[in-house]
Formats: sequence, C-alpha cells, structure tokens
Amino acid sequence: MINFKNALLFSLFFLFLSSCGIHSAYVSNVNSNSSVVNLSMKNFEVVERVSGSSTATYFLGIGGITNKALVDKAKSNMLEHAFMAGKARAIINVTHESHVTFILPFFVQKTVTVSAHIIEFTN
Repeated sequence: MINFKNALLFSLFFLFLSSCGIHSAYVSNVNSNSSVVNLSMKNFEVVERVSGSSTATYFLGIGGITNKALVDKAKSNMLEHAFMAGKARAIINVTHESHVTFILPFFVQKTVTVSAHIIEFTN
C-alpha cells in the first residue's frame, strides 16, 4: 500500500511540473492597402526578410494582452526593422506564427511572431 501511495505521489508531482507547448502558423499574402502591384515581370528583387515578435504572460489567468494586440504589436515591431520610408518597396509573404507554452493552471506564455519578405522595385 505504501508503494502505491509513493507511486501515486510521484506521478502527480511530475504531472503538475510538466509543461506543454502548441505551435501554429498562418501564411497570408493579403494586402490591406488599396494599391495593386503586378509581380509578373522581373522588375523587382527580394531585398531581405524581416520579423517582429510580441509575448504575453498570464499567471493564474491574469495578465497579458489580447491576441489581436499581440499580432498588432508584432507587426509594428516587424515594420520598425523594414526601413520602408522613401523607397519603392513592398512587403510580401506575411507569416503569422503563434507559440503557446503552458503549465496549467498556473502559467501560460503566448508568443506571436510576424515575418515577411521585402521586395524593392528596380524599374
């Protein structure tokens, strides 16, 4: 009986100290601006790949920000590194990645990363 209790306590101890993670990605090429760019001709070159991320931490379900705010903050961080002003550039192949790490019910951390390619027009 003592061995069963020890095994049960040992199992519960590791069950509560274990953590899990979930990862998902969403690729889009949707441009919310009203301009239309035709990329059928060889009049552009891929300049670089930029990314930005944002993290929210929740303890006992309290804290952090909403998912939309996380994505907006990650996009803003990405655009700060894009150096788009005054150049004939566009952002393409936007990817949203989300990773959630949790030790339920105590701790949850959500990280959103937004990345894209920057093209520059040559003609």
